[in-house]
Amino acid sequence: MKDKDLLPGCGQLNAFSGANVSTPWLADPEQKHTRKLCNNLEEAIQRCELQDGMTISFHHAFREGDKMINYVVEKLSALGFKNLTLASSSLMSCNAPLIEPIRAGVITAIYTSGMRGQLAEAISNGLMASPVHIHSHGGRVKLLQDGEISIDVAFLAVTGCDEFGNASGTGKGSACGSLGYAMTDARYARKVVLLTETLLPYPALPASILQDQVDYIVQTDCVGDPARISVGAARITNNPRELLIARHAAGVIEHSGYFTPGFSLQTGSGAAATACTRFLGEKMARDGIHARFALGGITASLVELHEQGLIEKLLDTQCFDSQAAESLGRNPLHLEISTNVYANPASKGASCDQLDVVILSALEIDLDFNVNVITGSDGVMRGASGGHCDVAAAANLTIVVAPLIRARIPTVVKRVTTLVTPGESIDVLVTDHGIAVNPARPELKERLIQAGMNIVSVDDLWQRALLISGQPQPIKFTDKIVGIIRYRDGSVIDVVRQIAKEE
Repeated sequence: MKDKDLLPGCGQLNAFSGANVSTPWLADPEQKHTRKLCNNLEEAIQRCELQDGMTISFHHAFREGDKMINYVVEKLSALGFKNLTLASSSLMSCNAPLIEPIRAGVITAIYTSGMRGQLAEAISNGLMASPVHIHSHGGRVKLLQDGEISIDVAFLAVTGCDEFGNASGTGKGSACGSLGYAMTDARYARKVVLLTETLLPYPALPASILQDQVDYIVQTDCVGDPARISVGAARITNNPRELLIARHAAGVIEHSGYFTPGFSLQTGSGAAATACTRFLGEKMARDGIHARFALGGITASLVELHEQGLIEKLLDTQCFDSQAAESLGRNPLHLEISTNVYANPASKGASCDQLDVVILSALEIDLDFNVNVITGSDGVMRGASGGHCDVAAAANLTIVVAPLIRARIPTVVKRVTTLVTPGESIDVLVTDHGIAVNPARPELKERLIQAGMNIVSVDDLWQRALLISGQPQPIKFTDKIVGIIRYRDGSVIDVVRQIAKEE
């Protein structure tokens, strides 16, 4: 049939001109299988048609053990790229080498859930001309859906994949476990490049990222160091004070009214929050109470309770240690979920909406129960929003655990330096000097008093902190905004200003 013979009223149609005109690789038996494989990263970048001013993304499942973010940005810098937006799910202390590409104008904008170390300090001191956008894990997905973040190329580190891109974070080699962040980027990015240690026989299923989302594949020696996943914020503690706080938090859960058969929980990555899991497990075993599921970042402590039959399912968006990564590969009810399923407030169903109890950490909490998890006592950005405000808003019982004094600086303050999670989402503060209940939850306060717990007002905790440490000197800032704090719905809840230099 010729074009002129096409039926009227059917619009512009093209006449058939050959079986493989739109799929030329099918005419070549070798290319049919290997068309996604690139000899090196430079080839993948070229084939993606990356240009100045575009947006690149990464996931941070390897946390402090990540080896790909710095590597790719260094390569882009050597190739002469400029004015790129970096949309990494989070940035760590290991990403200090990004300072030079930022100075050189390779990266001129950043979206991330947080940052630490020298990179965070440099940005807090005015490294960038434009402010960094700090979002939650669920809020990041909403920004992607809304089009504010538009990923041109996602560079995603995976443990292994086949020649078509069916990929996983488990198996032999550098295993990070759940690819919950990467799953979201693979869904929304214009082009997806997998950086893999191992090429597996096709089909490498089940897979976290599926072949229909992947454009190119680059094999590399090492994508990350799993031993460094549990370093820093995600760590195990033997500190007596943190263990005391953890025991009190477990007691709050026990007497809260939510410690019933089939309850659900998330216990976070902080040291006291992680320890609370162990103490809560003892109470679950004692009372014969089993949880329906545990959510979020999964730890070895949660895996242990799951394998004991105390938690039915683990819904995992990020593995916080190698034990959790190994569990994901062997336990059929340890299930991987994307950040969209985890906590996106605009999704058709976020798992955090099903939460009964969540344990969270804080750098600061104030008299209105507002929480800061971004800036330290010196005003430097040294933390991450993560899923904090996502799960705090959704859970039936939100508990913040924190020492009253940290490094001789009060944790309980009159007003937080940076507002990340609003106090209306926080129900209980557990410290080593007592437990404060939000006045909006009088029934919860009464239950805990009847259980004999040490209940005090948040004002009493603040006054006690001042008595011990004295009134801290106020932090001096300039007018320049270096960070914009985005609430999970995309709204601006606060800003971070550049630290003023001492005269």
